[in-house]
Amino acid sequence: MDSVNIGTTGLRSSVIGLGCMGMSEFYGERDDAQSLRTLERAFELGVTHYDTSNVYGRGHNEQLLSGFLKGKRASVMLASKFGVVRDPNGPLGSSYDRDIDNSPAYMRKCCEESLSRLGIEAIDIYYVHRADPKTPIEETASALAGLIKEGKIRAYGLSEVSADLLRRAHKVQPVAAIQSEYSLWTREPELDVLPACLELGITFVAYSPLGRGFLTGAIASAQSLAADDFRLSSPRFQGDNFDKNLAIIEELRKLCAAKNCTPGQIALAWILGRTQKIIPIPGTKRIKYLEENVGAACVTLSAQERAALEALLPIGGAAGTRYDPSFKGAPRPATT
Repeated sequence: MDSVNIGTTGLRSSVIGLGCMGMSEFYGERDDAQSLRTLERAFELGVTHYDTSNVYGRGHNEQLLSGFLKGKRASVMLASKFGVVRDPNGPLGSSYDRDIDNSPAYMRKCCEESLSRLGIEAIDIYYVHRADPKTPIEETASALAGLIKEGKIRAYGLSEVSADLLRRAHKVQPVAAIQSEYSLWTREPELDVLPACLELGITFVAYSPLGRGFLTGAIASAQSLAADDFRLSSPRFQGDNFDKNLAIIEELRKLCAAKNCTPGQIALAWILGRTQKIIPIPGTKRIKYLEENVGAACVTLSAQERAALEALLPIGGAAGTRYDPSFKGAPRPATT
């Protein structure tokens, strides 16, 4: 698989990465043996970019990856995160038991714990999982610069932040990457964040590039999801919104028939074909879907096909918001 640079750090990433969150919670029951087989298969296929966080499964995801990393560390680019605080006694699969803390003290505590769980000496990209309105971003960026100097992390990134917040952090310590939701049905980063990344030489990493699975066409009804599936809390998966979004997928299938590929591969190929390089990190715990996702690297879209997709799903084209307004992790403009 081809690889690309991460910002100006010297780090390299496969053009498609693997989001590991669903291996630990939010998308049905865990199956560690299955997840480890999928991780191994990803490595065989040339995937070098693996994305985790200290809060996925409350540490479980990092512990799961620790076994996979043995003997491969030099060939893997690993990203983890800090900044979200979860109730240690809350139920798995619930994202509503959270707060945000970007303080230097909490950052250092989380970093040390992540390094221990992962069994490594340094994290390649350490993301601020969500911006904390209580802590100036300059203070957080300065503290992250300290971790870089100490060799505990190699670079840092931000997740779901505005272009303004990105610029402020970048002035203190260069930002390597931005990780935010981006797909055919979440195109808002095109308005300001993607242009800022291009200007500053920052890599954009797209999580949920398949619209939390909706763009694969595999979700025929909300009832097909497990009762504890996090997606059921999203307005896009509810009521009339779901039906309207499903009608869009039916139009997407027509293009797939002509291209002899799946809707998910079309959605990933659309991201991969942008002039500005973006690294999608679709998540899965199943080899079947992993292989399908990696196959998207071989799909090429013409200018006419890209235009048709963008007309079908323009900015704001998906029905419903990404998050319920009560969700504390929902992106919001920073004021500090």
